[in-house]
Amino acid sequence: MKKYSTYFFGQWLAFILIGWVFFPESVLAQTDAEKIAEWKSDLPVVEAPLTFAPEVPPPITRKEPAVVRVKLVSGRKDMEIAPGFKYTFWTFNDHVPGPFIRARVGDTLEVHHSNTDDTGMPHNIDFHAVTGPGGGAPVTTVVKGEEKVSWFKLLQPGLYIYHCAAPPVMDHIANGMYGLILVEPEGGLPKVDKEFYVLQSEFYTEPEKEGSDFLEYSHAKGLEEHPRFVVFNGHFGSMMGDGVLKAKTGERIRIFFGNGGPNLISSFHVIGEIFENVYREADLISAPAHSIQTTLVPAGGATVVEFQLEVPGTYTLVDHAIFRIEKGAVGYLEAAGEPRHDIYVSQEEAVNCKGCLVHP
Repeated sequence: MKKYSTYFFGQWLAFILIGWVFFPESVLAQTDAEKIAEWKSDLPVVEAPLTFAPEVPPPITRKEPAVVRVKLVSGRKDMEIAPGFKYTFWTFNDHVPGPFIRARVGDTLEVHHSNTDDTGMPHNIDFHAVTGPGGGAPVTTVVKGEEKVSWFKLLQPGLYIYHCAAPPVMDHIANGMYGLILVEPEGGLPKVDKEFYVLQSEFYTEPEKEGSDFLEYSHAKGLEEHPRFVVFNGHFGSMMGDGVLKAKTGERIRIFFGNGGPNLISSFHVIGEIFENVYREADLISAPAHSIQTTLVPAGGATVVEFQLEVPGTYTLVDHAIFRIEKGAVGYLEAAGEPRHDIYVSQEEAVNCKGCLVHP
């Protein structure tokens, strides 16, 4: 009996080894499919409502984990980077920054990643919210026409950067491939009236060529850390004119602020407001800091700030490394409402400097 058992075990082992040698991909695929089926069989699947800056998806109301399906498409798109100048951006879903993703701790992120880049360049996604090699980059790499699907369990709450990490990583980030993913804690976040998505980043360009309105990327300027533009939400003036953020006095505001870099630290400040709550480095577990004027956000990092609008008027969002305002790190939040002379009053009418970016 023992002889036959040994024989059949040897035959079974030989069959497995032959499968691995001659059909490794099919064996792996079957194994992976079985593993995936095990953990997600009882979880509901929800489509992530993706939004683009400065819009934020609505808060999550469900109390149980789910599989959150996200579709991200890497590509290139020619768009305005500053008045009078265009640039070839590297994008997620045709936008810079990429879409805001909102999930909950314990969720499983189901990522469908495809590529439309005509140059043939590969792209992938490193999610700072993902635990595992490369934040998911090694299993999400695709070239034009490909699509890959991956699953990542979200173990830690917080606000996280995601970005392309295909080599050379710095070029992919410097050209616009980044966004934010929020992983809410189990109890969610405190209720506010309005939420905004703001992401700072830098662009490094060669001098413009005579007769051309196109600017070309400069890797050398990136190495020197000398950006031509330091902007909010992808281009100079994104939160001016029609892009001004709108709110009302009495409303409580939350800003999800990220710094895509690739090089500079941001000194985020809102002129005329004090942050009542600052979730430093986007730590959503610890108690927030209070009464903060300016908060540091490293390249590849994020923060969450909250404040209430008491006085009507225009509030200026800046990087308080103040010369960067002239490079584009400036935007406006307009608060409508009745005057509050018990808080802010003067004998004289307000006079703003014509063309001033700080006090419009």
